Amino acid sequence: MITIQGKGVSTGVAAGPLYFYQRVKSEIARTTVTDTDAEWQRFKDAQAKAIDQLGELAEKARAEAGDEAALLFETHQMMAEDLDYEEAIEEGIKGGTNAEAVVSDVSVQFAEMFATMEDAYMQARAADVKDVSGRIIAILTGAVQGGIDSDVPVILAADDLAPSETVQLDKSKILGFITEGGSGSSHTAILARTMGIPAIIGVGTQLKSEYAGRDVIVDGATGTAVLEPDVETRARLMKKREEQLKTLEMLAQLKGKENVTKDGHSVRIYCNIGNPEDVHTVLTNDGGGIGLFRSEFLYLGCDDFPSEDYQFEAYKRVLTEMDGKEVVIRTLDIGADKQIGYFNLPQEENPAMGNRALRICLNRPEIFRTQLRALYRASAYGKLCIMFPMVTSVWEVREAKKLCEQVKKELTSEGIAYADDVQVGIMIETPAAAIMSDRLAKEVDFFSCGTNDLTQYTLACDRQNSDLGRFFDPHHPAVLRLLKLVADNAHKNGIWVGICGELGADLQLTETFLSIGIDELSVSPRSVLPLRKKVLETNVAQCRDKLLGDLASDQTQI
Repeated sequence: MITIQGKGVSTGVAAGPLYFYQRVKSEIARTTVTDTDAEWQRFKDAQAKAIDQLGELAEKARAEAGDEAALLFETHQMMAEDLDYEEAIEEGIKGGTNAEAVVSDVSVQFAEMFATMEDAYMQARAADVKDVSGRIIAILTGAVQGGIDSDVPVILAADDLAPSETVQLDKSKILGFITEGGSGSSHTAILARTMGIPAIIGVGTQLKSEYAGRDVIVDGATGTAVLEPDVETRARLMKKREEQLKTLEMLAQLKGKENVTKDGHSVRIYCNIGNPEDVHTVLTNDGGGIGLFRSEFLYLGCDDFPSEDYQFEAYKRVLTEMDGKEVVIRTLDIGADKQIGYFNLPQEENPAMGNRALRICLNRPEIFRTQLRALYRASAYGKLCIMFPMVTSVWEVREAKKLCEQVKKELTSEGIAYADDVQVGIMIETPAAAIMSDRLAKEVDFFSCGTNDLTQYTLACDRQNSDLGRFFDPHHPAVLRLLKLVADNAHKNGIWVGICGELGADLQLTETFLSIGIDELSVSPRSVLPLRKKVLETNVAQCRDKLLGDLASDQTQI
């Protein structure tokens, strides 16, 4: 029996085989082949498999988001069997070079050719040929699509996972996570909480490749993973798992109840999601709405800029399935820890402080306009709220709202329907926005506090750096005081305020949030019922004076 200790970031107990995430290697081996006919056949087999995969993806996209979404994969299918492309590969293989190296060379050659063309449509094909070639190379090298090649669900181990990697995971195969690095606000942790499965981060060198395939039990509450547990340990952890399942059954009895405290204060409990498929989990867990739809995950899941129609179908699906319940969609929030290759963003020494989120949208309005058109078109199918991330100044909000008005005028002139009651809000995730919240509140319909980044910027602590440990303290009085300031300024100006960061589900702070007047808490779907239970047990009047007194004085621990 081997015990591995890390930090638990998503509770629960799960057991299964340990499986290491299979990342595609960036370097491609170059070898000389003597049997060129066999090597050509090897390419043809990989080409056929890639075309089949793309066909399956096209059908899946068509079912989920319509014909426009399927078109991208159908275009890639045609590219994979383009005669000029195929002939160039054949020539390279007949010259005695291995297939994967030739495909890589031809990919570069064709991408450069397309990129230099004057026609914008043909320029866009550069990204297509890179994606198709990458798929064929992955097949030739035996790389695993989506990182998991297992017939049974597994405990997934990795150094850490990038947002683009989490998007492509086969989530039906994952029982839990263990990562060498990461943090409580990493995307792996967020995904685990959304899925309602245990996750342990920061185990470092304790995680060894030779452990692959061995039986492991993870306890996300204690941050402990036990490989090949003895009989007593297995029994203890499985009993804990049974108790947790019983607790979930008890919480299920709270479905349908209102989120009202003992003394009559109500709060909206919404959910955070990353893609349309998450709506089912929201409804299953009785979420009252969606307080944060991270729209950037649509971009992370594509190999090129998602079209207006592709985005429209995704937003429409969420709004339709939520059936009139409020849906807050955050506009594109990439940069920092969420990088996307086709954006061609320059490397920055400190990307968390750099060109990201709303800054990219305002600097590249053609990208922003496409998303806004998709959002307003989708607004005709439900109750939409649009939210801008990474705001620091009033002028940014005014410029973003001006683009919204331009888009609405365009749609009106084109005879395209959209709702006339779409609320526009901003995320409060910088100290600047919190301090300026009295003025910002006059510009928007609501605030939603992103406590992950607000903590990072307030405390000067990188949220992705697990080595900072106790220095990254979301309970720090500076963070809580800023949240109270934001809530006060929101209510003075007649707008509502929510929390969509991880602190929203922190039951130690529920009383504090209710006391300062937070109107909405948006959490992972699995956190809805535990949070509702806490709300029902709270008497705000009894705890407000003490909590606010502590917050205003030196009684809060620093």
